[in-house]
Amino acid sequence: MDEQDRLAERFEERRARLRRVAFRMLGSLSEADDAVQEAWLRLSRSDASVIEDLDAWLTTVVARVCLNMLRAREARRERPIDPHVPEPIVSSEDGVDPEYEAILADSVALALFVVLDTLAPAERLAFVLHDTFAVPFDEIAAILGRSPATTRQLASRARRRVRATPEPNADLARQREAVDAFFAATRDGDFEALIAVLDPDVVRRADFGAAPAPSAPEVRGAEAVADAAFAFLRRAGPVVTRPVLVNGAVGGVVFREGRPLSVIGFTVSDGKIVAIDILADPGRFRDLDLALLD
Repeated sequence: MDEQDRLAERFEERRARLRRVAFRMLGSLSEADDAVQEAWLRLSRSDASVIEDLDAWLTTVVARVCLNMLRAREARRERPIDPHVPEPIVSSEDGVDPEYEAILADSVALALFVVLDTLAPAERLAFVLHDTFAVPFDEIAAILGRSPATTRQLASRARRRVRATPEPNADLARQREAVDAFFAATRDGDFEALIAVLDPDVVRRADFGAAPAPSAPEVRGAEAVADAAFAFLRRAGPVVTRPVLVNGAVGGVVFREGRPLSVIGFTVSDGKIVAIDILADPGRFRDLDLALLD
């Protein structure tokens, strides 16, 4: 085995962790894979003999690549005030695909990624690297070109935003009970039953992409969310909902005439639905792996 082969082997041993870092930073598997591949290209062109700590070197490279991608994304976003629902990982109810198990081992609920997407790129990097992957602040500061004190402040601001996100029930059976009640109530037109399963302060966020939004992208409060759900069904006509796991939590894919119409992620806390995040951008469905639903 030559030096390049040994280097490739060492990189592959670290790929899973780097993918987790990139996914938490970007909220997109495809972009995370691009960032990791870029890290390998840079490593393969470098003199590995002078790299003292390969783990730290690769984490730094992936973080810088992700930071650039986040800044580019922020610069081109056309409607920054609208919710952006990140690319969800959709799995069958039988369980998460083994390919995604390591990524979803962390708390990566769709609602959390929606909150992370509201952070400035530097805040997100500081929070993710320190709070999730225990990277010291002085190393993060070097990546950002900020002082360690400023980097601590960035992470602290991000942490306050994230902590405001309700903790979901870990019990999938309890999640399923609430989500089943939601779909049953909407199917039966039972407004009171729907209100009963929604938290009074529930938020429903919908990402329609570049298409004109058929309803407000963000709706808050149980009655407003229930009204929006019934209004959607009136517009959409006959639909079929397929139960799935969305980022490891109970969710659904809505089909109309055999084509996916939306992916819905639910956050259930204390038996009530506290957040509903909907990806309804037709242009982004082609990037989702829905083959398991065939």
